[in-house]
Amino acid sequence: MYQDERMEAIVNYIKQHDRVDVETICKMNNVSRDTARRDLVKLEEEGKIVRTRGGAKFPTFYHEVFNYDQRLKKDSDAKKRIGSFAAGLIQDGDHLLLDVSTTVQFLAENLKTERNVVVTNSIDIAGILSRKEKVSIHLLGGLLNNEHRSIYGARTIQHLSDFRVNKLFLGACGISSNGLTIPFEEEGFLLKEMIKRSDQVIVLADSTKFNRSYFQKVCGLEDIDILVTDQEMDSHLTTILEQYEVETIIL
Repeated sequence: MYQDERMEAIVNYIKQHDRVDVETICKMNNVSRDTARRDLVKLEEEGKIVRTRGGAKFPTFYHEVFNYDQRLKKDSDAKKRIGSFAAGLIQDGDHLLLDVSTTVQFLAENLKTERNVVVTNSIDIAGILSRKEKVSIHLLGGLLNNEHRSIYGARTIQHLSDFRVNKLFLGACGISSNGLTIPFEEEGFLLKEMIKRSDQVIVLADSTKFNRSYFQKVCGLEDIDILVTDQEMDSHLTTILEQYEVETIIL
């Protein structure tokens, strides 16, 4: 068996069992302990696993994030399905908060209701909605992040404090048993304020976001009303979402 085949077998095993030990790798791939360790070192160098004492597991903490255009293209089919469905959760006359998530942008593209009032910190979402009739847009003021196409900062939070809405649609870089997390502290403060300003919190997250944690916590799972995603989650995360009575919609 070639190394890439052995490594694929290791990754598939971890997907099913959460972690793997060296002894299991030796038996599964019929290799020595030294070969098993070399395969784990290679997988760790590629960022696919984290080595632990006697084995390996998937990484849960992340710090890198792609820029907006890269994120828009990444897993775009799943994001389009989620965004299209989420647009159907909006009714005529709803007042909405839309964050700068790329999945939320697909929601904006599919918005077909009328008399909606939208507050957003996304310059791209504001541009998309400006081409739709009967939508009132409030673009939050503040500093512009060119890389991530968002408005942020203390003035943005102050501006947001003037509003109250029916529904908030937001994405997340990571969703785990600890809640929603993102890499950037400033954006985290803004999202916390968005949650405070909304009667209903709806999270749009494709399956690549499951069991990932980033630097800044946005909220706990108890603050989420609805989660829309594209695939089943593992049983641990599913159980916790059920405990917090989060309505999970899997497309």
